[in-house]
Amino acid sequence: MKDTLIHTQYSTGVSRRNIEQALIVAGKDLEHLRPEDLALLEDFHTMGRYATSQLVDLVGITATDEVLDAGSGIGGTARFVADRCHCRVTAVDLTEEYCDTARWLNQLVGLDDRISVRRADVTDLPFADATFQVAFSQHVQMNVADKASLYREARRVLVDGGRLAMWDITSGENGELVYPLPWADRPDLGHLVGSGELRAVVESSGFEIEHWNDLTDQATALMQAILALPPAPLGLHAFVTDFAQKAANLTHALADGRLRVIQGVARAVGAPQSRS
Repeated sequence: MKDTLIHTQYSTGVSRRNIEQALIVAGKDLEHLRPEDLALLEDFHTMGRYATSQLVDLVGITATDEVLDAGSGIGGTARFVADRCHCRVTAVDLTEEYCDTARWLNQLVGLDDRISVRRADVTDLPFADATFQVAFSQHVQMNVADKASLYREARRVLVDGGRLAMWDITSGENGELVYPLPWADRPDLGHLVGSGELRAVVESSGFEIEHWNDLTDQATALMQAILALPPAPLGLHAFVTDFAQKAANLTHALADGRLRVIQGVARAVGAPQSRS
C-alpha cells in the first residue's frame, strides 16, 4: 500500500493524546507505568496479547537474539518481546504517527534502551543482510500487495536459520466482506489472499514452514467473548477509529468462514536474494 493510503487508513493525528487520556481515566500513573499496564490497548491484531504470547512461545527467543518487528504499529509486540525475552528489538512501521507513539510508550515503560523505532517500508527495509535472528510479521501483509517483496526482504535481513513469526488474516469462503475492517475501511485498502497462496509465497521467498496453524475457531471464540464485555477505558478503541464496528465485522467474518487466521513459523533456508 502506498504511503498516502497507509496514512488514510491509520493516521488520526490524536493517537498519543487519546492513549494518554485512556490511561489516565483507567487510573494509571504515567510516571510509574509498567509494560503490563499497556496490555489491553497495544496489540493491534486479532486475539491481542494472547496471540502475541502464543507466537513468542512458539518461535523461541533468547536474550542474545536481535529481533525485528516488521509492521509494528504502536509497538506492542516489540515491548512484549523486549520485556519478556530481555533482548534487543527493532520496530519498523510506515505510519509516522504510530512510530512517534511507540517511542513515547517505550520511554514511559522504561524499555527505550532495548527498542529502536524506525519509520520504513517493510518491502524495502533499511538494514543490512543477515541482521536479525527473528522477525515478527503480525497482521501486516493484508495491506501489502507485493507479498513477494515483503517476504524476500524478511529473508534478506534474517540470518541463515533465522525464524519468521507470522500471525495473519487470510481470505476464506462464503461471500463478500463487510467493511470497515481493522486493516481496511474499504475494499481497495486491503490485499487478502488465501492461506495456501500466502504459504506458497513465503516458501518461495527462501523459507521452510515449521508451523502453519489455522486458529480461526479459537480466534472467533475469543473475539466474541471480548465483544460481549462492557466498555472499558483501555482498549484498541483508544486510538483506532470505529474500532467496535471493525471488530464486529471481523468477528462475524471469522465465524462464518469468510476470513481465516493463520499462526506460522518459518525458518530461513538457502541463500537470501541480496538487494541490488
